[in-house]
Amino acid sequence: MMKKYIYTLLFAVAIGGTKPALAQHAAYDMIVDGVKVIVQPSGNSIVEIQTVLRGGVQNYPASKMGIESMAMRGLTECGTLKHDKNSFKNILDKINASIYGYTNKDYSVISMSCIKSDFDIAWPLYAEAITEPKFDAAEFARIKQDAINDLKEQESQPDESIDKMANKVAFEGRDFAKEPEGTPEIINSLTAEETKAFYNSILTRSRMLVVVVGDLDSSLIQTRVKIMLDGIKKGTPVEMKKSFFRVYNNSFKAEPKDLATNYIEGVTSGPLVDAPDFDAFNMAMQIFYDRHFLNIRTNNGLSYAPETWFDVGAISVAKFIVSTTMPNKYIAVFNKLVDSTKSHGFNASELANMKVTYLTGFYYKNETNYAQASSIVSNEVMHGDWKRSLTYMTNIKKLTVADINNAFNKYIGNIVWVYQGDPKKVDPILYKNGTSHVGDNPVSN
Repeated sequence: MMKKYIYTLLFAVAIGGTKPALAQHAAYDMIVDGVKVIVQPSGNSIVEIQTVLRGGVQNYPASKMGIESMAMRGLTECGTLKHDKNSFKNILDKINASIYGYTNKDYSVISMSCIKSDFDIAWPLYAEAITEPKFDAAEFARIKQDAINDLKEQESQPDESIDKMANKVAFEGRDFAKEPEGTPEIINSLTAEETKAFYNSILTRSRMLVVVVGDLDSSLIQTRVKIMLDGIKKGTPVEMKKSFFRVYNNSFKAEPKDLATNYIEGVTSGPLVDAPDFDAFNMAMQIFYDRHFLNIRTNNGLSYAPETWFDVGAISVAKFIVSTTMPNKYIAVFNKLVDSTKSHGFNASELANMKVTYLTGFYYKNETNYAQASSIVSNEVMHGDWKRSLTYMTNIKKLTVADINNAFNKYIGNIVWVYQGDPKKVDPILYKNGTSHVGDNPVSN
């Protein structure tokens, strides 16, 4: 379950931005045939390019969950009109370059990484993957089975299973209830033809963003991107449908499972990505992670790896997860911790220490071109301002104890709880009667 916390730190870095000192020249943007292209000079010999398609789970109905994920896989795993899968990969292997696609709930990314001296070899393959994917039926059948196997493996992992259940219950009726990877049943039903048709429907300049981290001439970037965009239709602009998540009453839903221990996850409010207290809440959740870990594991021995994290997207929420043999004791300790934090707040020492930890992790993780590109992508897509990446740490340094305490008190309230394990071991009333009430602190977003 530690990967949830690792993900939080990585995403915090991603939404935070790049390290300005790494760039030899100032980052800049330009518009090429209606598509924004953001360039961050790197000062090294690596070139990282990320092309974004906006929309994420907004792009398809729940009955087609996984189709965009399969499309991203298919771009490089099913060959192009000019190269079959093997010849495509053989060329990349010879120059030690990588091209692959992936998706999340808010957007998809097609990424390319290569040495600058190999750019002229790698770029044509990259452009082919984006504009001329073949979606060979035999190869598509292979990657479908791979995807199904991955999903079954995820379902066998309790922390993955409980998180999917939490999303499904908490976000019922909303796009965010959709899982980008889909389900084995849906993936199995997809065909190469319909997946290719879906991909072609979202491949529009209006959805696209191109981010380049590398020392390439502006004229070269502009020329190559312009050629790649030739033939891609303009399309209709897509805006992220941001939505505030409010929990009016504590709730609890159990799913019986034969597990060695019981898994519990809670979901509650978090600020929208453009809320003025977004950074303050992010910092508050980092500190609360430490408090939660200390109280649940160290002081009470209730769980080996308790976690909390700020899950950011079109809907941003706070999450809490624990595996325990004593679920009733956990909720008692948790509620006491939340009440204490709300009553007494975080202190100056905690904030100062977390700023140092955050700053160190931020700069360390942003040493790579990939992290810098991902940072720019996140800031531009989620916040609508890639330049936020250059000022983010300054904003973090300005946060006060009052800022983070106000943010925590404002958003942490009633919670949607889900449970997998032995239903006889848990009393739902203890979760429904939690002591943290958001109704006492209405959120204005």
